[in-house]
Amino acid sequence: MTSQIDRHDIEDGLYVYLQSNSKRWYCRFVLHGKWYSRTTKEKVLEKAVAQARVLKIQYETKYENNILVSSKSFKDVAAKTIERFQLELDNDTGKVSYKDYIQALNKYHIPFFGRIYVTSIDQDKIREFEKWRFEQNGRQLAKSTLLTHNAALNMVFKEAIDSKWMIAAQVPSLTSKAGTSGGRRAAFREDEYYKVLHTIEEMKDNSRKEVTRQIRELLESYVDFVVQTGIRPGTEMEALTWGDIEMKRQDNKVRFLVYVRKGKTTKHTGTRKVVCRDDIWGVLEELRDRFPNRKPSDKIFRLANGDTTNELGVTFRKALEVCELKNSPDGPRTLYSLRHTYITWQLLKKDLRIDILAKQCGTSTAMIEQHYSHVVPSMFEEELSGVKFDEKPKKSTSSIRKLWNA
Repeated sequence: MTSQIDRHDIEDGLYVYLQSNSKRWYCRFVLHGKWYSRTTKEKVLEKAVAQARVLKIQYETKYENNILVSSKSFKDVAAKTIERFQLELDNDTGKVSYKDYIQALNKYHIPFFGRIYVTSIDQDKIREFEKWRFEQNGRQLAKSTLLTHNAALNMVFKEAIDSKWMIAAQVPSLTSKAGTSGGRRAAFREDEYYKVLHTIEEMKDNSRKEVTRQIRELLESYVDFVVQTGIRPGTEMEALTWGDIEMKRQDNKVRFLVYVRKGKTTKHTGTRKVVCRDDIWGVLEELRDRFPNRKPSDKIFRLANGDTTNELGVTFRKALEVCELKNSPDGPRTLYSLRHTYITWQLLKKDLRIDILAKQCGTSTAMIEQHYSHVVPSMFEEELSGVKFDEKPKKSTSSIRKLWNA
């Protein structure tokens, strides 16, 4: 435990002292009824005394100009910010981006800035952080990711200002210029996708605990659902209820629609109607059989006891590691890669316009052209080459064994 081992009084309300864990002198002074402690950064007593007088004068000047603040460590301010994010998310009033902010703060900002006072974070410290972040990843992050990091950091600074632990003039400027433009997104080829599904099925069959088996069983359906719809993993998928699924039928033909009511873009665009691929029937049939007494308000992706789970992402990463498909030439794969897989596969269909696909996925044509430009030329191979191949017979899709409402 740290203790005071020496003290030298300079004047009333001002003294310097040594602590057992440091060779440098600290100063302590009172200003308008409040005590402040600061390091002089000096090892020699005479220099420490001089620096203590300077520090007290600086604080008196700040007080007179109404810029004196009692600071907090970055870790403490970030913890309070995260607590507010989580509270708003739990009450369904928080932004979807809050989850990304929490992840960025916990993974990057708190480990680096830690116990540093927020008022001590200047441009030099920001540059040190950017260098450290680059070394941690071994590459430059995408510009969109850097914008998310900057937004999270600015929210911490805002919390510090609102709590009077910092003033606006002390906030350093942030930039995302070093970020790389969004490039190709990691996706799966068809053979890779079925390898992942097979791996999840094997993991499910080899589960030791029933709850583990249920999580893997749910993941199997979750994965197939994303690939058949392109719906964003996370909030969009997790918010889906049985009432959000509509079935249209004509004779022995069936078409499924899913209404996305909560997620990244719904706040601005309202409910999005997603038209499912015909193979969605198999997934819905499995989910329906698990919950014969389902109600329209029930969540689709839940365990046998009705609880939801946060283990799908972790379990999916484990499956990717088992089948050695976690990494790709375009970066590591995650659950989100299933959405990219859907978009990539849809782009390879020559008769589907990009603007229609953009609306289906709740994104813009510019985003699709930016991230999937490597696919677009494949859509026009015949026109670009002037060579027409004979069409191969299409693979049969899942047959409808019984009507949805049976």
